[in-house]
Amino acid sequence: MTRPPEPAVYDVFDDRFVDLIAPSGELEHLADGCAWAEGPVYVAAERALYWSDVRNDRRMRFDEATGEVSEAERPANFCNGHTLDRDGVIVACEHGTRSVVRWWPDGRRETVADSFDGKRLNSPNDVVVASDGAVWFTDPTYGIDSDAEGYAAESEIGSSNVYRVHPATGEVTVQITDLVRPNGLAFSPDETRLFVSDTGVSHVEGGPRHIRVFDVDEPVAQVTGGGAVFATCPAGVFDGFRFDDSGRLWASGEQGVHVYTADGVLLGTIRLPETCANLEFAGDHLYMTATTSLYRLRIR
Repeated sequence: MTRPPEPAVYDVFDDRFVDLIAPSGELEHLADGCAWAEGPVYVAAERALYWSDVRNDRRMRFDEATGEVSEAERPANFCNGHTLDRDGVIVACEHGTRSVVRWWPDGRRETVADSFDGKRLNSPNDVVVASDGAVWFTDPTYGIDSDAEGYAAESEIGSSNVYRVHPATGEVTVQITDLVRPNGLAFSPDETRLFVSDTGVSHVEGGPRHIRVFDVDEPVAQVTGGGAVFATCPAGVFDGFRFDDSGRLWASGEQGVHVYTADGVLLGTIRLPETCANLEFAGDHLYMTATTSLYRLRIR
């Protein structure tokens, strides 16, 4: 059920933030009825946005041309994060199968990764594809902690890590091992740095609720160092995030979407009525999945 557009609400900490939002400044509510809206990905060829309703075990679709909202798939293996590979094919994280998969337009399902060192993954959460075709993903335990977002089970690996899948061989290598619960991830536009949110406060009292940044050595295509805290979430935790073309980081959180410069200065916050879990750019629009709903805002 949609609602009429209403004026968006912002916290402005730097005048540069004002230039990022279109003059109309209307927040559109496009869909509701989700139990936990997550993982949006925009498919330009279809003019459609797909997202996960994790706890209802379904994948949703918004048709940009008609405004129609529909179930694209149910059950959907408790899918969570989505992205596109370099051919425009959807790559998805599945809590139910504890794997990363590729969904071809003809309906074929291809497993990208489901184990490391002979042990089943925990529950892949978010995923990005680098320019060389390598698939990088986070693997916390949220999908096996209970039956709410997957199937309760013990972790075979015993830790929550960030992995890379070699684009030619399919070999899975561990890249980051010192995070409590790695969640969202994204490369800087030049791919020299990898940013990862750690939502470990969900499992450790006083634990992390920040984004860390790691150095990536392009010739060897692996994390080589870094790990400094880029930003700590003003309220709640950071979940998914994206970079715009100018290198600003837009991160979801309890209050909405926080916008940072490349060097970590908080420019402003787009306030939402619900906790935001993830976001996606589509031309001059920003799509936001927030608890029960899908929202959209025109940006510059």
